[in-house]
Parts: sequence; structure tokens; C-alpha cells
Amino acid sequence: MIIAAPLVIALAVLGINYQHKIFRNNIRTGAGEVYFYIPTGSDYEDVVRLLADQELIKDTSTFCWVAERKNYPNHVYPGRYFIYSAMNNNDLVNLLRSGNQEPVNLTFNNVRSLEKLAGVVSAQLEVDSAELLALFSNREYLESLGLTRETLPGIFIPNTYQFYWNTNGKEFIDRILSEYNAFWNADRERKAAKIGLERMEVMTLASIVDEEALIQEEEVRIAGVYMNRIKSGMRLQADPTIKFAIGDMNIQRILKKHLNIDSPYNTYRKAGLPPGPIIIPSISAIDAVLNYEKHDYFYFCAREDFSGYHNFSKTLAQHNKNARSYQKALDRRKILN
Repeated sequence: MIIAAPLVIALAVLGINYQHKIFRNNIRTGAGEVYFYIPTGSDYEDVVRLLADQELIKDTSTFCWVAERKNYPNHVYPGRYFIYSAMNNNDLVNLLRSGNQEPVNLTFNNVRSLEKLAGVVSAQLEVDSAELLALFSNREYLESLGLTRETLPGIFIPNTYQFYWNTNGKEFIDRILSEYNAFWNADRERKAAKIGLERMEVMTLASIVDEEALIQEEEVRIAGVYMNRIKSGMRLQADPTIKFAIGDMNIQRILKKHLNIDSPYNTYRKAGLPPGPIIIPSISAIDAVLNYEKHDYFYFCAREDFSGYHNFSKTLAQHNKNARSYQKALDRRKILN
């Protein structure tokens, strides 16, 4: 019994040491909660280095002791992991080796171009904006999805979506396309069929309405004007499509020289809708097209008081009168372009 006592003590000390390594609080998070990012392609050594460089663990050796015994070096998964100060080595290793990462709430609203969208996405996900832009312009890839470069802007429904941080470019587009198909539920499909437009035609017209309507309440009325033109066989003559064709969506004054540009987006020269959306349309504009206001207006012009509202007219003569008033208001403000 006397001989066994030192062995018992040694085993007890060893057990306490093991317990200390496994269950000690070893996380340093400052304010209490942080997100730890493991880039795609990282290995075990990369993870240990990142933890140390970011000073998220107090004792690297005890973390490694636990990680290696739980075979974490062979179970490294990229992602965004939520770490809190009360975690111990065992908790952290279990979390990282499980791959149970926290999703990112990705929001895009009022993003007009694919270039800006790529920037918004790459700021919140691992995917690089250059990778996204390359996919956006890859016609062969887009054709495999039933899309073209021209119709692509129409699949991005402004909203908040949950993505894993390490989502790549193709995974992102696949998910967006799935959300687009879900957005087009039976009710919206029925309304589109009723007004005689395909999905992407609705998205295209909505993008024009979005650019025309500074006041949301006018969206359904402006949509009604364009639907009247479509039904009558009249050209859309939509100024936003001219801005898109010349590559400047910010000009305030459309001149005669602009109307002569040779482009499939020039709706003053080309009949029907342009090849695709000129911007990523808002949900309100999409639903405005599907529920457009029934009226007899064929024309509208921005009010000369620059309130954002429009004057609507049934005849070209009245429209020309409204347009002259607006042109004079532009002259008074010395707005030449």
C-alpha cells in the first residue's frame, strides 16, 4: 500500500494535467464573441497559425495536444465559426472538426449593376469579385443555366439570404437561380400569363419602371403606360434604355443625338422590349408590372417642379406640352446633360 501511494498520486496528477489541457478555458475573444474564418484550402497548420496570429487562443500547445488526439488535422473544414470566451480546447476542436459554421446574412438592395453586386457579395463572402464577374460574362456557362449575359441581371431578387461564408461563385449563382425560381410562385406565374409576358420580360420591364419611378406609388401607373404601348404596338421609347445603351445611367437630359445610337437597347429605334433588364429590378417594380394600373395614358413626363412625380397624358399633343415645360425647367437650372 505504501509503494502504491506514489503511483496513485502520479496518476492523479497526470489526470489533472490531461483535464487541464482538455477542459481549461483557452479562448481569448476580447469583447466575448468573435467569428473565426478558415479560408478554403487551409490545412491544420494554417488553422493553428491563424488562431495564434489573431491571438484567439492563450496556449497553442494545449490546443494542439487536444486537436491531434481528436484527429482534427484530418478534419479541417473551411468556413466561418462562432467562437465565444467560455469555450475550452475541447469545445473549440469539436466545433472546428464538425464543420458546423455560422451562415452569413447576405443582403443586396438598391444594387443596380452586376459589377456593384459582385462587390457587395465579395465583401461578405469568401468568393472574389473577379471570380463572380468572370462567371457573369461566361456565355457558355450562362447558357448551361438557360441564361444569357443580357438576361442574367433578372435572376437577382433583392432580399436577404443566408449563405455559408466559403460559398464559391457557381454555388452562389446556383442558389440565386433557385431563389429566383421560388420567387416565381404560382400566383406570379398566373399574373404574368394573364398580361401576356414571360418571366424575364416582366423582369426587363420592371427594370425600366424602376429607373423611371422615383416615387414608388407611381410604379403601377408607369407600368400601365408601357403595357399600353406594348399592346398597341407602339415603341417603348423609354429614356432609361437610352442611358443604358450609351453607358451612363446618371445623365439627366436625353438629347436627340442619344436617340440615334445603334443598340438593341435603344427602344426609340427598336420595337418591343430590350434583350434583358437594364438594372437589377426591385420587388416592388416587379409586382407593379404584374399588377399594373389599367388606364388610357400613353405618355408621361417628369414634372417641372422636380418633385419626382410625373405628368401623365393620353395624347401626344398634351405630352409635348408637358415635355416643353420640363425642358424649360432644365434650362433654368442649366442642366445640359
